[in-house]
Amino acid sequence: MQQGSDIAPKAVSTRIVAGIWWFFTLIMISSYTANLAAFLTVERMESPIEGAEDLAKQTKIKYGLKQGGSTYAFFAESKISTYQRMWAAMSSARPTVFTEDNEDGVERVSNANGMYAFLMESSSIEYVVERRCDLMQVGGLLDSKSYGIALPPGSPYTGAISSAILKLKENGVIHELKTKWWKRRKGGGHCVNEDTKSSSGKAAELGLPNVGGVFVVLIGGMGISAVTAICEFLWNARELATDENASFCEELGNEVNFILKCSGNTKPVRKTQSTTPEEPLFTYGSNNYDANYSYGRDKK
Repeated sequence: MQQGSDIAPKAVSTRIVAGIWWFFTLIMISSYTANLAAFLTVERMESPIEGAEDLAKQTKIKYGLKQGGSTYAFFAESKISTYQRMWAAMSSARPTVFTEDNEDGVERVSNANGMYAFLMESSSIEYVVERRCDLMQVGGLLDSKSYGIALPPGSPYTGAISSAILKLKENGVIHELKTKWWKRRKGGGHCVNEDTKSSSGKAAELGLPNVGGVFVVLIGGMGISAVTAICEFLWNARELATDENASFCEELGNEVNFILKCSGNTKPVRKTQSTTPEEPLFTYGSNNYDANYSYGRDKK
């Protein structure tokens, strides 16, 4: 960035290239710095809570769950201190933070402007956030449980159904069915894009749209420089044709051939035709001193 050069561009086209490149570098660094700072700031504002521990440590954001459900029973019977504090806070909250069903809890989160969190099963949360772009899943699992099919005690179908479920799970069929109905059908996958925050709490990386404008400037500058270089080339060929009394097409062809050869750093110059008669390099004539010579025999 700060290293200089002993060779300065003289032609207009090369000066445009150098100027656009310097402008591109400056804007690229400035845009990246500004977008990165703004992006990280927005992420911190959108995700003040990263898990159940963060909810238990604060009192500003209220949180609740469906009354009488499995999540309700989990918190009511939990022996973990964090979940016990959360249960005590939910039980004593006024107005109540419990809801009649999950739909009411989802709507309450949507209308609370970030001041209410709803706790429910991860499968239900994943289904909702795939279709409601104003909601997001935060934190990991509080507990791990599996779904099953209820059968009467001693049913002869228990073993066969259990074996079939295990086989479907091993073959990936259950995972494919969940992907189909959670992320593909009935509006699923509508909110999946590069700008959404993943459930792990990691921010999505900056993409081309964040800095795409500066590349447009760079390409436009290169185009202007190319047009300017062509105009300079044609003007130079015209000047040479005028100075050497040759046709423009002939000089243009010579210039193009010289460029395409790329085999030397010197260009031959056309020998000009003189319109005046050639003068001798040496002039013969008499000078101020005359010499007389005689031919014959010497007299003795």
